[in-house]
Amino acid sequence: MLSSFNFDPVNLPFAMVVAMAGLMWLAHALRDARKRTVMVTGALYGVSFMGPLIWWMNAVSHGAYVGLVLAETLFYLPIMLALRAAARLRWWPLWCAAVWVLGEWARGRFPFTGFPWGRLAHTSIDTPFEAYARLVAMPGLSAVLMLVASLLVVLVTSAAWRSRAVSVAGVVAFAGVGAILPTGIAGADGTRQVALVQGNVPGVFLTWPLGEIFTLHVEETTKLAEQIEAGKVPQPDMVLWPENATDVDPYYNESVRDQIQALSARLKAPILVGGIFDGPTATTAYNQGVVWTANGPGERYVKLKPVPFGEYVPWRKEAGFFVNRLARDIPRDMLAGHEPGALRIGDTLIGDTICYDIAYDSVTRRAVDGGAQMIVVQTSNAAFTNTSQPEQQWDISRLRAIETGRWVVVPSTNGISGVVDPHGHSVERAPMHEPAFLSAKVTLASGKTPALIIGAPLEYVLVVLGLGAWWFGTRRRTPEGVSESTEARA
Repeated sequence: MLSSFNFDPVNLPFAMVVAMAGLMWLAHALRDARKRTVMVTGALYGVSFMGPLIWWMNAVSHGAYVGLVLAETLFYLPIMLALRAAARLRWWPLWCAAVWVLGEWARGRFPFTGFPWGRLAHTSIDTPFEAYARLVAMPGLSAVLMLVASLLVVLVTSAAWRSRAVSVAGVVAFAGVGAILPTGIAGADGTRQVALVQGNVPGVFLTWPLGEIFTLHVEETTKLAEQIEAGKVPQPDMVLWPENATDVDPYYNESVRDQIQALSARLKAPILVGGIFDGPTATTAYNQGVVWTANGPGERYVKLKPVPFGEYVPWRKEAGFFVNRLARDIPRDMLAGHEPGALRIGDTLIGDTICYDIAYDSVTRRAVDGGAQMIVVQTSNAAFTNTSQPEQQWDISRLRAIETGRWVVVPSTNGISGVVDPHGHSVERAPMHEPAFLSAKVTLASGKTPALIIGAPLEYVLVVLGLGAWWFGTRRRTPEGVSESTEARA
């Protein structure tokens, strides 16, 4: 449970690092224990961590919460076995760091699109370690924090003063280097004036009358236009709407399309429209962002990582049989996109992501590879009003700003809408749970941080090292002279 205290709503700094140290101490203590004992330990950790961390999932349904907690807990059984194996090896802190990255890699990819939430790297925000995100990306940052946790174990358990001295020096060195590592824009390339609109949707969008959400965003955008015309708000280069800002497809609804185009003409700026758009069949849809001008639609981004059992139902017939609510609340399956979110809006290339996308390293990396000069996170956290989910996601967005060296702007239906600079600082935040708009000047980026260059290769190296540690550790000779791989005990 201590691990979850590092995240909102508790926000206890370094709680997860301390918890990892405790877990590593257990891995050492269980080096020659039965596999069953080790797996039970992993299960207990998984439940006590994921249970409080994603308590907000109860806002969707209690069944969804329990199902996700149990699914994620299963990962910690093999993770604990791998940590126990790695703890048997020489230079075990390095091996265990790789094993932890291996576990996060697996959690972020399986099943379906995975669940990359609650990573050790996410706990670094507002600490001296956050700058490592710009240098070694999220996987490398998780490895650094795991090394720090392992060094704490050495400090507490070692009887040799030299080992203790090395562990103290290591922790101080990691923190000290992190404190002086640079953050900031990755090659400044001009500025843009950006406006964000928050229409406010206090509840799950499916429960609102059709067209109501669109109307709320039109009304708030009209207020923005009035303030621009009065000279109270600077002329924007673009206006950004959140995910699900329109619940009616403007491609097929002439009235909705005309209103968007009229607003764009009045604003003298393109609008990034987030909405649910019709798919190729009556039972499918797209969650996408579309650049819309007075002349009509332009480039679009389809969400790369739709949420299973939230935006689409895998094995719909089978799942619907057991959970009838799924078929009722998710009548259409949202199809995943295939192209990165590098969209041209006016004379700017943005990296569009949609809500949950921001938790995936590959989504932002692909957008920047496509030329994105800033990152946009269109989000709709209406279903999680008054829970810790929006703040947890906001912190991930702040880390992405550091990692990519880019400004991150977040238009949300009901909050958190805001602007983050490349240092990870919250520059602007709209009030929660009420209609609002923001206007901010952002600096565009033309370069890449080290993290964007080496992040993916480094992750694969750590994954391979983690697998190797697991394999070699299980073949270490036990005191009885029999390798674990040939043991019959379980």
